[in-house]
Amino acid sequence: MNSADSSPAGLAPAHRALSLWRLRPFVQPYLGHLTLMTTAALLATLAGAVLPLVTRQVIDGPIRHHDRGAVIPLGLLALGFGLVEAVLVFLRRWTMSASALRLESDLRQALYRHLQRMPISFHDHWQSGQVVARTISDLSQIRRFIGFGLIFMVVNSATFVIVGTMLIITDPPLGLLVLACSAPLAWIMYRFETGYRSRSRRVQEKQGDLATLVEESSGGMRTIKAFGRRDLVQDRFHDQATRLRDLELGKVRLLAMIWAIVESQPQLLLAAIMLAGSYPVVHGTITLGTLVAFVALFLLLVWPIESMGWLLATAQEASTATDRVFEVLDAEPAIVDRPHPMPLVRSTGLLRFHNVGFTYPGAARPVLHGINLTIEPGETLALVGSTGAGKTSLAMLVPRLYDVTSGRITLDRHDIRDIRLTDLRRQVGMAFEEPTLFSASVRENLTFGLAGATDDQVAEALEVAQAGFVHELPWGLATRVGEQGLTLSGGQRQRLALARAVLGRPPLVVLDDPLSALDVHTEARVERALRAVLAGTTGLVVAHRASTVLLADRVALLVDGTIAAVGSHHDLLAGDPVYRNLLSAEAELGAAS
Repeated sequence: MNSADSSPAGLAPAHRALSLWRLRPFVQPYLGHLTLMTTAALLATLAGAVLPLVTRQVIDGPIRHHDRGAVIPLGLLALGFGLVEAVLVFLRRWTMSASALRLESDLRQALYRHLQRMPISFHDHWQSGQVVARTISDLSQIRRFIGFGLIFMVVNSATFVIVGTMLIITDPPLGLLVLACSAPLAWIMYRFETGYRSRSRRVQEKQGDLATLVEESSGGMRTIKAFGRRDLVQDRFHDQATRLRDLELGKVRLLAMIWAIVESQPQLLLAAIMLAGSYPVVHGTITLGTLVAFVALFLLLVWPIESMGWLLATAQEASTATDRVFEVLDAEPAIVDRPHPMPLVRSTGLLRFHNVGFTYPGAARPVLHGINLTIEPGETLALVGSTGAGKTSLAMLVPRLYDVTSGRITLDRHDIRDIRLTDLRRQVGMAFEEPTLFSASVRENLTFGLAGATDDQVAEALEVAQAGFVHELPWGLATRVGEQGLTLSGGQRQRLALARAVLGRPPLVVLDDPLSALDVHTEARVERALRAVLAGTTGLVVAHRASTVLLADRVALLVDGTIAAVGSHHDLLAGDPVYRNLLSAEAELGAAS
């Protein structure tokens, strides 16, 4: 499973900026909003920076000379700047919330859309919890940084420059003292970034691992309870949660240490300013208003200094979150339309395998090799073979859930890779041995592949699959079946999946042992109804039971990933000992069960 940290832990700020720069296609539509936010924040900062200068004028003018009349206009001026600052802060926060949430939504839509385009092989190798963590928590980290952290990194940097310049102009010696004392803090923050990034990445990875564990435990609750293994899974969860807690505490300790340094620095510096500034005031070198203005200006730097640790931490978390999100977005879909794909409205059902070979991604040995088969329109072919012979793999090649490694598959004499992917999959109705149902109503699950299905088509599909039990559910077709359909039995889930596959009579039906969970009486009824459906369509049926084989016009025997024999059931039963022994073993297992 892909949950490893694929990026170096201790990366420089330049890499952090490069990671965040990759978000620019998603940020560009909101540049106007971000510019407005930044401008509003900068103007609010400037409005706040003017107030100390007004204060100096009040102290050195009306207060010093006891001119009461001059206090009123200066007081109104200060009030005006205060109101302007308040309006700008409101504008910035309102714009920030709206644009940041829309940006997060766009990213989430793009990520989920990309996940849908990825082949089955991608999902085979990724833990579901890691995907969920990237789709939920990592995108939230990015949103918080873009909507708040990034703006204030810009604003705080501008504040340092503007206020620092004003400090030097107001009193050069004290201004230089402030700049000199800020240099060591910058070096400390650089060191902090290096350590915090690696901790942040490990925490995010562990959150994905924990999400996977919770999801697996939730889906496997029946098995956990049946085997009485609640303590085992609780211990596993405790271990993972404890590791996550320890990693989080490591982040907290590092952040607490840097905050202690960052928050103490301006307080100590303020004390130094008061001490160093009192001496020239006493000796008349500078006025009291100048010292008060200098202190007030310096106080404008306290929040930017104190927030620096938090902002850099947010930037690091957003950077690692961006890396993790783009690990998914950078993965190229292996199964896509070729340039100028051919549309296909309705297939005749002529299906051929031309010297087909297939190897799973990352596997050393091929699963299939030298497969040559022709299934005529309206014909049903049964695939028979021992476990691991490659039957399911061959079935999944037809709708391009995987692509052939060698050779080709043609539908109506066209390579299926030349057909538009959505059109190809509309031609194929497929039912798996392990059916997947969604947390939705029965009808929504049935019409998943044919959204515009009529009531008559739904009724016909239910009749074929002998799934009339749905009408006895509390709300009939509107009944929600729960996650993975676990409120239904295995046989009921299989029948719903079969009904979904034959709904609308697709020209090509691929059935991967769809009746394995049915009792013999229900199986017989389903087979009678299914035989009528298969008579009018091309069928490829993975079969283990002799009763299922009898649905087919011909049988292909798979041995070690290749076709060993093709013929009717009776001919193979009479002339092929491997086929005969295979069906005999299945029959004995069925009788024993």
